[in-house]
Amino acid sequence: MRFFIPGPVGRLEALLWRPKDGAAPRAAAVVCHPLPTAGGTMDNNVVFRVARGLQHAGLAVLRFNFRSAGASEGVHDGTGEEEGDVRAALDYLEREFPGLEQWAAGFSFGSRTVGSLARREPRIRRVALIAPPAKAYDCRFVREIPQPTLIVHAEHDEFGTPGDFDASLGPLPARFERIVIPGVAHFFRGATPELEAIIQEWAERSLQPT
Repeated sequence: MRFFIPGPVGRLEALLWRPKDGAAPRAAAVVCHPLPTAGGTMDNNVVFRVARGLQHAGLAVLRFNFRSAGASEGVHDGTGEEEGDVRAALDYLEREFPGLEQWAAGFSFGSRTVGSLARREPRIRRVALIAPPAKAYDCRFVREIPQPTLIVHAEHDEFGTPGDFDASLGPLPARFERIVIPGVAHFFRGATPELEAIIQEWAERSLQPT
């Protein structure tokens, strides 16, 4: 059931999934969608698949619509203010699941927003960036993310191929794990089940005791 959480410029439409087996969640994650002005919402298929991979790994997963998207209030900013929307989502998870580790994931514009915020948000303990748009935006800030981070690229991404990403950022430290899904463009058409499996495997591996 969809509901609303308070955001910095109005209500944000949201949807919460708990682990399907009824078990207590092992962590809580927020998953962010692509550019609202291009039709991006939390119902995007890539966002859905990422969320389901996390849910199947035992996480509680919150999807929400950025300001101006879906039934969320406010006006699109696009220059960083949406980071406040992600903080509002983290606030909700903190209230709903006190003491539980928080993760953040995003697709396209969502990955840019999540990645930029993660540099300054210690509540985020792990990060997943799906198709970071290195050609559409300056993504050099990714190097500043201190948390363990998974990056999943689409080989032929029109908004930033793995090569575009490398040209912009150069080699990354060991805390970054990168996977390229071959033969697909930005929206991973035909490969979203593979993307879901990658996310689930990464999450399960991340939750194993060290």
